[in-house]
Amino acid sequence: MSGPYHEGSLAVQRRFGVRELADHVGRSIGPGIRPVAAAFLELQPMLVLGAADDEGRVWSSLLTGAPGFVRATGPHSVSVAGGVPDGDPLAAALARPTGAPDGDPGVPVGTIALDPRTRRRMRLNGTARPGPRGLTIAAREVFSNCPKYIQQRRLLGAGDGRGSGAVHRGERLTAAQREFVGAADTFFIATVAPGHGADASHRGGNPGFVRVTSPTELSWPDYPGNAMFLTLGNLETDSRAGLLFLDWTAGTTLQLTGTARTDSDARGRTVRFTVERVLEREGAGRPRWSAPAYSPANPEVIKEG
Repeated sequence: MSGPYHEGSLAVQRRFGVRELADHVGRSIGPGIRPVAAAFLELQPMLVLGAADDEGRVWSSLLTGAPGFVRATGPHSVSVAGGVPDGDPLAAALARPTGAPDGDPGVPVGTIALDPRTRRRMRLNGTARPGPRGLTIAAREVFSNCPKYIQQRRLLGAGDGRGSGAVHRGERLTAAQREFVGAADTFFIATVAPGHGADASHRGGNPGFVRVTSPTELSWPDYPGNAMFLTLGNLETDSRAGLLFLDWTAGTTLQLTGTARTDSDARGRTVRFTVERVLEREGAGRPRWSAPAYSPANPEVIKEG
């Protein structure tokens, strides 16, 4: 390890010549939740959580509730009322049996709280266990990112947090799901690095920036970011990944789990994802958001062919 980075991230930073910049940016990663971060969390109606399920598949899941459902309970701990919804791929993995030993460190998780209203986002990585309100997360890394590629939206309704709509499962994208992914302007990605925990991050761009090339293959450009390369660094050591796409107006979620790899050439970097499992849940009880004002940082989408 070098500061907050493991060998996977260091290798990618070296490859693209940003080691010095990454060390500078990495100073923003700390173990504690500052008061301004705690106040930010309490305003959020949603939290994205990434982890591996009991079979080792990585998923990115949406947790929702009235503002205040996510709350810092100390400088190193967060409680999430309600926890992971029933039927979510991560529900079983995050449901430790009653009486789990005190020495159990919990399940490695990465979380991201993204506020489309203000284009702010905060990431918190650590370990999770059941708690008095639903889920307790012990923070190991806490940091904020810049507002690049975040589409601005107004909150129209927070919902009740149930997310109890019908569930559809599969091993490949349907025609309607392919169209949905291809029109997305935002998604979330969860990755893991054995021995170093999990991470959840955000990707955004103008509609069409995610390309669906088959029912089991999609890709997106890796736009310039903060030079940390936490996501690509994890993929350097472990190809498992989980994607989460949202219907911001209806609340429906589309979760994909599979593997990802990064290709690079003179034109830039492209991440290619292979779908292994699909879970679509209709959006009962989820927050509802307005149509987006696209980020001025979004590059123009170049159509192939």
